[in-house]
Amino acid sequence: MITPSDVMEYCFCPRFVYFMHCLKIPQHEERRYKVMAGREMHQRRLVRNREYLRKKIGCIAKEEDVYLASARLKVRGRIDEILTLSDGSMAPLDYKFAEYKDNIFKTLRIQTMLYAGLIKERYNREVKRGFICFLRSANKLVEVPVNTDELKKKKAWKIVEGVFSIIYRDYYPNRSNSRRKCLDCTYKNICV
Repeated sequence: MITPSDVMEYCFCPRFVYFMHCLKIPQHEERRYKVMAGREMHQRRLVRNREYLRKKIGCIAKEEDVYLASARLKVRGRIDEILTLSDGSMAPLDYKFAEYKDNIFKTLRIQTMLYAGLIKERYNREVKRGFICFLRSANKLVEVPVNTDELKKKKAWKIVEGVFSIIYRDYYPNRSNSRRKCLDCTYKNICV
């Protein structure tokens, strides 16, 4: 099984998957400030305001730090919060140590969609939306519609299959078309 993080890294650059899963070279995330700051914020959040419910969005209950896995979806992951909403639906909430810049990147939408799939399968409840809390924008909460359109779903699952294709075939994929991404890549010293 892969994680939504694997999918996000694949979307950033397919070579991430090759270096991590085929060559087993760790990312050394501990050297990246944002990653470590984000993890620290997650740990603090787990002990602070545990009873806090986001009533403005109709949250009536929540579970925190929930691990879900699905053999059918071939995805596993730890969801920061799973919200139960007043309309009976459920929603994933993910915290990001990032600023909100009036745009939800494709990677975050796909991550939300994968979490929604895991929640729907586990709880057998409707998931119509997810939420992302941007910690570096004063905890701005942004709603991400979960599109139930089959084409969108197939797009997310096509990306999941792309990740598995690299792992199973052990092939060296093309890098991202954006050279800007290479500047912040943990594998930039070994990628040719």
